[in-house]
Amino acid sequence: MSDLKNRTLTIEKTFNAPLQLVWDAWTQSEHIVKWWAPQGMDIKVIEHDFKVGGTWKYAMPMPDGNEFISEGTYKEIIALKKIVTSADFKPMTENVELQAHFEADGEKTKFTFSVIHATEAYCKQQEDMGFYNGWGSALERLDKTLETLTT
Repeated sequence: MSDLKNRTLTIEKTFNAPLQLVWDAWTQSEHIVKWWAPQGMDIKVIEHDFKVGGTWKYAMPMPDGNEFISEGTYKEIIALKKIVTSADFKPMTENVELQAHFEADGEKTKFTFSVIHATEAYCKQQEDMGFYNGWGSALERLDKTLETLTT
């Protein structure tokens, strides 16, 4: 097994919103549909059973009529601190682990998002395929969604 650091892609961001609001936006279906996909894309929540062992499944309609499916199973949930889930984004990314860490910083929230891959090579391939652009775009949408929820 290669070194964890070399198999992990991470984005750190500080949201100008309180911890509870950021947590809710990440964990509640009515908020997830507003930001989970990259800019310009829609998302449908098919399943969202937010508990350890629970599954989630979202569909993103594509211009060609097909749907891009993302799904996983929650492995660890520590309220207002951490979410760990398996994830498949078929057909582009499969068998990865998502880790979302939340930390209050006054009225802001420090957020660390990591995706752990099975191998270093797979990690590099995902980075080259646009990991930072794709997730960066979704997290920008989350930022804008949070602004509408705080005003």
